[in-house]
Amino acid sequence: MLTMPTRANPDGCNAPKINRSLSALLGSVALCAVLSAGLAQAEAVPAGLTPAEVESARGIASTLLNQLGQALKTSIANDGPVAAVGVCKDVAPSIATNLSSQNGVQVKRVGTRVRNPNTGVPNSWQKEALSEFDSRLAQGEKPADLEYWRVVDGAQGKRELRFAKAIVTQQLCVTCHGKAEDIPAPLLEKIRAEYPQDEAIGYRVGQLRGAVVLTRSLGSDR
Repeated sequence: MLTMPTRANPDGCNAPKINRSLSALLGSVALCAVLSAGLAQAEAVPAGLTPAEVESARGIASTLLNQLGQALKTSIANDGPVAAVGVCKDVAPSIATNLSSQNGVQVKRVGTRVRNPNTGVPNSWQKEALSEFDSRLAQGEKPADLEYWRVVDGAQGKRELRFAKAIVTQQLCVTCHGKAEDIPAPLLEKIRAEYPQDEAIGYRVGQLRGAVVLTRSLGSDR
């Protein structure tokens, strides 16, 4: 785990409080990505999907979380937790857009409560996935096992793969998503400035935060 030196904060942050959590938060970023991106076997994969299609869907979700985690880790190490708010606002959508273009899919993150209502609101099937994840968590299923797979009739007679991978709140993920009174004031002010309609606080450890969701056209001959 990295330990960051104490540094002056131009935003007037509560430096001791920020610095005590900073090194732990760096490790938490990687931990959240690893736990959220683990391969799972609990959800049955629909018949007819090839091993390559299954591996690709899982790999894209994992890549999104890992790239975002690395971007957050770098930003926090260089500029502190407040700077990470901009990473989620600007870098995360860019990562999702690039992965979508590179792989011929649509992939993004959605939340049970959203920080950005323009990008994070789940549609009907994604709400179904989140509801299923919530129930499975309540039944004691491991977070890394939470996957959702469906193959449905899509547009123009083409079959469509719908895949979701759960994101579950870890101990130090609550730095930005926990109770408002527990978030350092400068960080909370930044969140509110960037996301005036933010609802993504008040989470507790082990609670479902959201999911990486992916759709892919499988063609009309499936």
